[in-house]
Amino acid sequence: MYGPAAEADPIGLYEKLRAEHGSVAPVLVHGDLPAWLVLGHRENLDVARTPSRFSRDPRLWHAMREGKVTADHPLAPIAAWQPVCNFQDGPEHQRLRGAVTEALERFDRRGVRRYVKRFAEQLIAGFVDSGRADLVTDFAEPLPMLVMTQLVGAPESYGPRLVEAGRDMIKGTETAVASNAYVTEVLEQLLARKREVPGRDFTSWLLEHSPSLSDEEIVEHLRLVLIAAFSTTANLIANALRLVLTDRRFRANLSGGHMTLPDALEQVLWDEPPLMTILGRWATGDTRLGGRHIKAGDMLLLGLAAANTDPAIRPDPGVPVHGNRSHLAFSGGPHECPGQDIGRAIADTGVDVLLSRLPDLELSVAEGELRWESSLMSRELVSLPVTFTPRGATGTTTAPVAAASVAVAASQPLPEAVPEPARSVPVEGGDPGRSSWWSRLLRRG
Repeated sequence: MYGPAAEADPIGLYEKLRAEHGSVAPVLVHGDLPAWLVLGHRENLDVARTPSRFSRDPRLWHAMREGKVTADHPLAPIAAWQPVCNFQDGPEHQRLRGAVTEALERFDRRGVRRYVKRFAEQLIAGFVDSGRADLVTDFAEPLPMLVMTQLVGAPESYGPRLVEAGRDMIKGTETAVASNAYVTEVLEQLLARKREVPGRDFTSWLLEHSPSLSDEEIVEHLRLVLIAAFSTTANLIANALRLVLTDRRFRANLSGGHMTLPDALEQVLWDEPPLMTILGRWATGDTRLGGRHIKAGDMLLLGLAAANTDPAIRPDPGVPVHGNRSHLAFSGGPHECPGQDIGRAIADTGVDVLLSRLPDLELSVAEGELRWESSLMSRELVSLPVTFTPRGATGTTTAPVAAASVAVAASQPLPEAVPEPARSVPVEGGDPGRSSWWSRLLRRG
């Protein structure tokens, strides 16, 4: 098992595996289950673009068929088959993905940015007078969920509780199952309301595909989009802000106009993608990849961060990559993230508003004191404490958002508030003392 040093430097781990095994490395995931970690850029694209050889259907996994992945296994929540587009291939994938993509494409990007600006201003108003903030919990985490709450057509008052529930689900605490049930019930109620009174929102547009989509499929895709946008965009915002605060050259290029904010975000997507690894793909038959013999039913992990540093496409990772979107931060092929443009809009608008309002942001701890939570799929900042000159709150007509509050009264009936999450406690089947239910899954083969 790799220790804390490897978790603190996942890129170093990937390079060690690349040196030892080449572009495809044998690894073990939780429960000593074998898998292949795809490290090469070309090999990642090969897997992502050929579902006929590498399917998204986990029911092909021999470990699943042999009963080794039980309901309480730590991988079950992210590997068990669900009726959503990212677990389908072929015509079913096209049917479900088509509905999601068409609905997402109907959003006016300028309208999305207006939502982002409004909520960013509200969040800033919550801490602008204090002269200090934690840009993870006070800004990066709540902003995407507050925006997505509006885009799915939910009342604004749903946002704070969904932020907490989403955070709880992703961290995999002992209340994660209850949080998941809470989110599902909220979305079921939202669907019922939109069936009666549709609007110009993602939920109503999915309903327009009925009878193409069942109610269960709509709810599942609402949850998928909501949680995926929340976790990945929050991580992107936090990573971008950390870079601004710790890299003087990066900040100077940004403030001096030598680099645009969208260019800066693309650099972050190259260097620190929100998802480091994606689980998974499953071989439909015996095949070869990167010189390795892959057997039918084997699981493959897409190493997005590893692919972005592949010497074959990026011989000098220290050189800035301007105007190049060939990174794999959003994966590729038919399962490439359909909401990446919305994620970019939330991130670059949110960061722009924050830096414009508080141009003298400074990290309030030494860079070496920043703490991370590392896992098989991602590496996330625990906090990003900053100080700045206190300023008067913005002139927004809406009250500031209390980002961590779960007790905001809803304007319409809601399920009871999500349970207060227990920190650093794994779900059933996890190992004590681990920071999340998928932490430390990766081990050398």
